[in-house]
Amino acid sequence: MEAARTLVAPLLGRFGTVTLVRKIAAEILYASGDPLSAASLFEHVAKKLPGDPTVVVGLVASYAALNRAGDARRSAVLLPKHVDVRLALAWSELVALGGDPERGAGLVALIVTDPDLARSAERVGMHHALEAIVAARSHDRDGARAKLHASQLTAAKLRAADRAFLGYLSGVALREAGLVDDARATFALAMDASPESIGAALARRERAPLS
Repeated sequence: MEAARTLVAPLLGRFGTVTLVRKIAAEILYASGDPLSAASLFEHVAKKLPGDPTVVVGLVASYAALNRAGDARRSAVLLPKHVDVRLALAWSELVALGGDPERGAGLVALIVTDPDLARSAERVGMHHALEAIVAARSHDRDGARAKLHASQLTAAKLRAADRAFLGYLSGVALREAGLVDDARATFALAMDASPESIGAALARRERAPLS
C-alpha cells in the first residue's frame, strides 16, 4: 500500500486535477489495498465520467471493501446492468456492513444468466465464490464446498492478485459455514498469494478476529 501511495503521489501532486490521472491513481490504490483513497478519487472521476465502467466498478468495489454497503448501492445506480457492477454490488450486499443478504443472493442468482459472465475467468471465479457465500448462509455446507471447488479451479488460471481476492471471498464463505479453521487457513493463503493486493488486505482484516 505504501509503495502504491509513493508511486502515485508525484503524479497527483503534479497532475492531480487531470481526470485520467485520477482514474489511474484510483485503480492503483484500490488494487494495492487502499480502498479509502481509491473511493475518494473515483468519486471525483465519476462526476466527469459517470458512464465509465472501470470507474463505476472501482467505486462500488471500493465501498464494498470499506464495508459501506449504502454507498456501494448508491454508486451502482450509475451502471446497474453492467455485469462487473452487479458482481461488486452482490459482494457488498452479502458481506459489507449494512448489506442486504437477500438482495445479494437475488443478484447472484440473476447474474448467472448474464451472457457477459462467461467471458471472463475472473468473473466466473468471483461468481462461484459469491454462490458459496449464499450457500453457506443457507446452511448448505455441501453446496458451499462445491461452489468453492469450482472457484478454485478457475483461480488456478488467474493472476496472483485475483487468486488472493478469490481466497478472501472463499474464506468468508467457509467462516459463514462455521468452518472457522478452514476459513483461517484460506485467509492465510490469500495473504500469501499476493501480499500487497486488495484481496490480501481484506483477508488480513477478516482473519484477525479469528486468530
